[in-house]
Amino acid sequence: MGHAGAAAAAVRYLRPRAVEPLPRPELRCVRQDERAPVDPAEFRRVLGNFATGVTVITAPAAEADAGPAGFACQSFASLSLDPPLVCFMVGRTSTTWPRIARAGVFCVNVLSADQGELCRAFAVSGADKFAGVPYDAAPASGSPRLTGTAAWIDCTIHAVHTGGDHLIVVGRVTALGTEEPADPLLFHRGRFARLAPQA
Repeated sequence: MGHAGAAAAAVRYLRPRAVEPLPRPELRCVRQDERAPVDPAEFRRVLGNFATGVTVITAPAAEADAGPAGFACQSFASLSLDPPLVCFMVGRTSTTWPRIARAGVFCVNVLSADQGELCRAFAVSGADKFAGVPYDAAPASGSPRLTGTAAWIDCTIHAVHTGGDHLIVVGRVTALGTEEPADPLLFHRGRFARLAPQA
Protein backbone atom coordinates (compact mmCIF):
# COMPACT_ATOMS: atom_id res chain seq x y z
CA MET A 1 0.00 0.00 0.00
CA GLY A 2 2.89 2.40 0.74
CA HIS A 3 3.07 5.29 3.18
CA ALA A 4 0.66 7.51 1.23
CA GLY A 5 -1.95 4.77 0.99
CA ALA A 6 -1.61 3.90 4.68
CA ALA A 7 -1.99 7.58 5.64
CA ALA A 8 -5.09 7.94 3.48
CA ALA A 9 -6.62 4.83 5.04
CA ALA A 10 -5.87 6.17 8.53
CA VAL A 11 -7.52 9.50 7.69
CA ARG A 12 -10.61 7.71 6.40
CA TYR A 13 -10.76 5.58 9.54
CA LEU A 14 -10.27 8.47 11.94
CA ARG A 15 -12.69 10.82 10.18
CA PRO A 16 -15.49 11.82 12.59
CA ARG A 17 -18.58 9.71 12.09
CA ALA A 18 -22.16 10.39 13.00
CA VAL A 19 -22.95 8.75 16.34
CA GLU A 20 -26.45 7.56 17.05
CA PRO A 21 -27.55 9.09 20.36
CA LEU A 22 -28.64 6.67 23.06
CA PRO A 23 -32.33 6.80 23.93
CA ARG A 24 -33.03 9.04 26.91
CA PRO A 25 -34.14 7.12 30.00
CA GLU A 26 -37.68 7.67 31.16
CA LEU A 27 -37.64 9.96 34.20
CA ARG A 28 -40.73 9.93 36.35
CA CYS A 29 -41.77 9.70 39.96
CA VAL A 30 -42.80 6.40 41.52
CA ARG A 31 -46.58 6.18 41.58
CA GLN A 32 -48.37 5.49 44.84
CA ASP A 33 -49.39 2.03 43.65
CA GLU A 34 -45.76 1.10 42.91
CA ARG A 35 -43.02 -0.05 45.21
CA ALA A 36 -40.01 2.28 45.30
CA PRO A 37 -36.98 0.48 43.80
CA VAL A 38 -34.85 1.52 46.78
CA ASP A 39 -35.98 2.29 50.32
CA PRO A 40 -35.20 5.99 50.99
CA ALA A 41 -33.87 5.28 54.50
CA GLU A 42 -31.56 2.57 53.18
CA PHE A 43 -30.47 4.85 50.34
CA ARG A 44 -29.53 7.55 52.87
CA ARG A 45 -27.78 5.04 55.17
CA VAL A 46 -25.62 3.50 52.44
CA LEU A 47 -24.76 6.78 50.71
CA GLY A 48 -23.81 8.22 54.10
CA ASN A 49 -20.67 6.07 53.93
CA PHE A 50 -19.35 8.45 51.27
CA ALA A 51 -17.50 11.20 53.14
CA THR A 52 -17.93 14.70 51.74
CA GLY A 53 -16.67 18.16 52.47
CA VAL A 54 -19.11 20.77 53.73
CA THR A 55 -19.77 24.16 52.14
CA VAL A 56 -22.00 27.16 52.59
CA ILE A 57 -23.35 28.58 49.33
CA THR A 58 -23.99 32.33 49.58
CA ALA A 59 -25.36 35.02 47.28
CA PRO A 60 -25.81 38.78 47.57
CA ALA A 61 -29.23 40.29 48.03
CA ALA A 62 -31.14 40.67 44.78
CA GLU A 63 -33.54 43.58 44.25
CA ALA A 64 -36.54 41.86 45.79
CA ASP A 65 -34.63 40.49 48.81
CA ALA A 66 -33.91 42.19 52.12
CA GLY A 67 -30.52 40.57 52.69
CA PRO A 68 -28.02 38.00 51.41
CA ALA A 69 -28.91 34.34 50.97
CA GLY A 70 -27.08 31.23 52.10
CA PHE A 71 -27.47 27.55 52.90
CA ALA A 72 -25.30 24.64 54.04
CA CYS A 73 -24.47 22.26 51.20
CA GLN A 74 -22.49 19.03 51.13
CA SER A 75 -23.41 18.18 47.52
CA PHE A 76 -20.66 20.18 45.85
CA ALA A 77 -17.98 19.18 43.33
CA SER A 78 -15.53 20.54 40.80
CA LEU A 79 -16.79 19.85 37.28
CA SER A 80 -14.49 21.22 34.56
CA LEU A 81 -11.02 22.72 34.31
CA ASP A 82 -11.50 24.40 30.91
CA PRO A 83 -13.74 26.31 31.26
CA PRO A 84 -13.52 26.37 35.08
CA LEU A 85 -16.85 25.01 36.31
CA VAL A 86 -18.15 23.75 39.64
CA CYS A 87 -21.56 22.40 40.60
CA PHE A 88 -23.79 22.01 43.62
CA MET A 89 -27.11 20.30 44.16
CA VAL A 90 -30.07 21.93 45.89
CA GLY A 91 -33.52 20.57 46.73
CA ARG A 92 -36.37 21.72 44.50
CA THR A 93 -38.30 22.82 47.60
CA SER A 94 -35.47 25.01 48.92
CA THR A 95 -36.64 28.51 49.82
CA THR A 96 -33.08 29.84 49.52
CA TRP A 97 -32.46 28.68 45.94
CA PRO A 98 -34.88 31.19 44.30
CA ARG A 99 -32.97 34.02 45.99
CA ILE A 100 -29.64 32.69 44.66
CA ALA A 101 -31.19 32.27 41.21
CA ARG A 102 -32.40 35.89 41.25
CA ALA A 103 -28.90 37.06 42.16
CA GLY A 104 -27.39 35.05 39.27
CA VAL A 105 -24.13 34.61 41.20
CA PHE A 106 -22.90 32.73 44.24
CA CYS A 107 -19.85 32.00 46.38
CA VAL A 108 -18.91 28.54 47.63
CA ASN A 109 -17.44 28.77 51.13
CA VAL A 110 -15.52 25.57 51.94
CA LEU A 111 -15.81 25.17 55.70
CA SER A 112 -12.81 24.43 57.87
CA ALA A 113 -12.74 21.74 60.56
CA ASP A 114 -13.76 24.09 63.41
CA GLN A 115 -16.82 25.54 61.64
CA GLY A 116 -19.41 22.90 62.53
CA GLU A 117 -21.57 25.39 64.43
CA LEU A 118 -21.49 27.77 61.46
CA CYS A 119 -22.71 24.92 59.26
CA ARG A 120 -25.59 24.20 61.65
CA ALA A 121 -26.59 27.87 61.60
CA PHE A 122 -26.87 27.81 57.80
CA ALA A 123 -28.71 24.46 57.80
CA VAL A 124 -31.85 25.92 59.42
CA SER A 125 -34.57 27.76 57.55
CA GLY A 126 -36.49 30.87 58.47
CA ALA A 127 -33.79 32.47 60.62
CA ASP A 128 -31.36 35.30 59.93
CA LYS A 129 -28.44 33.04 59.09
CA PHE A 130 -25.96 35.90 58.80
CA ALA A 131 -26.61 37.35 62.28
CA GLY A 132 -23.26 37.65 64.04
CA VAL A 133 -21.40 35.94 61.18
CA PRO A 134 -18.33 37.88 59.99
CA TYR A 135 -17.89 38.09 56.22
CA ASP A 136 -16.77 40.36 53.43
CA ALA A 137 -17.76 40.61 49.77
CA ALA A 138 -16.29 38.16 47.27
CA PRO A 139 -14.38 40.15 44.64
CA ALA A 140 -16.36 39.32 41.50
CA SER A 141 -19.92 38.62 42.62
CA GLY A 142 -20.18 40.51 45.89
CA SER A 143 -21.51 37.33 47.54
CA PRO A 144 -20.75 36.92 51.24
CA ARG A 145 -17.29 35.40 51.71
CA LEU A 146 -17.35 33.92 55.20
CA THR A 147 -14.41 34.53 57.50
CA GLY A 148 -12.21 31.59 58.49
CA THR A 149 -13.13 29.19 55.70
CA ALA A 150 -10.63 26.79 54.13
CA ALA A 151 -11.32 28.14 50.61
CA TRP A 152 -13.79 30.23 48.61
CA ILE A 153 -14.94 30.00 44.99
CA ASP A 154 -16.75 32.96 43.40
CA CYS A 155 -19.10 32.03 40.53
CA THR A 156 -21.77 33.10 38.08
CA ILE A 157 -24.64 30.72 37.35
CA HIS A 158 -23.75 28.92 34.11
CA ALA A 159 -26.57 26.34 33.81
CA VAL A 160 -29.26 24.60 35.85
CA HIS A 161 -30.32 20.99 35.21
CA THR A 162 -33.01 18.82 36.76
CA GLY A 163 -32.00 15.82 38.83
CA GLY A 164 -34.98 14.08 40.39
CA ASP A 165 -36.03 15.97 43.52
CA HIS A 166 -32.96 18.23 43.24
CA LEU A 167 -31.56 20.80 40.84
CA ILE A 168 -27.97 20.62 39.58
CA VAL A 169 -26.54 24.13 39.50
CA VAL A 170 -23.41 24.68 37.40
CA GLY A 171 -21.30 27.73 38.17
CA ARG A 172 -18.57 29.33 36.10
CA VAL A 173 -15.67 30.30 38.37
CA THR A 174 -14.70 33.96 38.22
CA ALA A 175 -12.38 34.14 41.24
CA LEU A 176 -11.16 31.84 43.99
CA GLY A 177 -8.67 31.60 46.81
CA THR A 178 -7.61 30.21 50.17
CA GLU A 179 -6.55 31.83 53.37
CA GLU A 180 -4.15 30.12 55.76
CA PRO A 181 -4.05 26.33 55.21
CA ALA A 182 -6.83 24.67 57.22
CA ASP A 183 -8.21 21.16 57.51
CA PRO A 184 -11.69 20.79 55.98
CA LEU A 185 -14.91 20.01 57.79
CA LEU A 186 -16.13 16.56 56.71
CA PHE A 187 -19.55 14.92 56.88
CA HIS A 188 -19.72 11.14 57.26
CA ARG A 189 -22.50 8.81 58.42
CA GLY A 190 -24.72 11.66 59.54
CA ARG A 191 -22.15 13.52 61.63
CA PHE A 192 -19.22 15.88 61.29
CA ALA A 193 -15.75 14.38 61.07
CA ARG A 194 -12.14 15.51 60.79
CA LEU A 195 -9.11 14.23 58.97
CA ALA A 196 -7.07 11.91 61.17
CA PRO A 197 -3.73 13.43 62.19
CA GLN A 198 -0.80 12.02 60.27
CA ALA A 199 1.49 9.73 62.24
